[in-house]
Amino acid sequence: MWSLLFNTNTGWVIMSTTILGIASGAIGCLAYWKRQNLMSDALSHAALPGVVITFLIVQEKNLLLLIIGAGISAFLGAMLIQWISNASRISEDAAMGMVLAIFYGLGIMLLTVANRSAGGNQSGLDSFIFGQAAAMVKSDVRIMSILAIVVIFIIVIGFKEWKLYLFDRHFANGLGLPIGFMNGLYTLVLVMTIVIGIQAVGVILMAAMLIIPAVSSRYWTKSFRNMLIISSSFGAISGAVGTFISSKGSGWPTGPFIVVIAAGIFILSLTLGKEKGLLIKFLNKQQQKKQQTLRTEIREVK
Repeated sequence: MWSLLFNTNTGWVIMSTTILGIASGAIGCLAYWKRQNLMSDALSHAALPGVVITFLIVQEKNLLLLIIGAGISAFLGAMLIQWISNASRISEDAAMGMVLAIFYGLGIMLLTVANRSAGGNQSGLDSFIFGQAAAMVKSDVRIMSILAIVVIFIIVIGFKEWKLYLFDRHFANGLGLPIGFMNGLYTLVLVMTIVIGIQAVGVILMAAMLIIPAVSSRYWTKSFRNMLIISSSFGAISGAVGTFISSKGSGWPTGPFIVVIAAGIFILSLTLGKEKGLLIKFLNKQQQKKQQTLRTEIREVK
């Protein structure tokens, strides 16, 4: 069964979205502890104008070129957010919201222009909004998988540095860790993860791939290392199962199915998670009530 699956284009696509899920879950943990969950949403929307502008320039849907264009656009969005928050009284959250709306509106406007342009080469650009992994060919899968593996490698190889950077920046600075470089590297891997996933998941829902697995993993562990592993696993499951289900229908967008699976995992984590899951909290509360009742009865007997 597995040999048959991975000898088909669907199998390769599922493998690529699984790797994307691992990368998204890992970088999502960094964004969670940096308290920049909205940043991933803003940058995923900011990538859309870069995709369309690149297509209008090269007049072909070359995934590598579109990813480069999306990356430049998203990186400009990140720089704009930083500039607005540093040069004005506008908070970082407000700056993220502004960049999200402006860049996404620009992207939709340019997409309308591209769809009304002469020729049929623009067909398929709409898939970047909600994602359509089934439209990917093997060369697209190869590019996406390689870049996702690079992101995973950067996070794994620098695990200790990331931990210092996120939890004790003053100590890290005292040890000589280049905080400015780490800021730039964090933005780079976040942008890279977003742009490689926009064809499979879409610019609207790519943020969910970063946020939901990380939040879900918090209900299972207090360890940062374990959180990375669990979040990556949740991302991988969401990517694989969501892509598999979407491949069963004609023209079914991949992104919504991946997000629905991720949401299901979140609900299970929220309910059954051993760290502040609703069931555990309920059982602990019941246990506390029993102990309180027992102590009251003992005092009455005395």
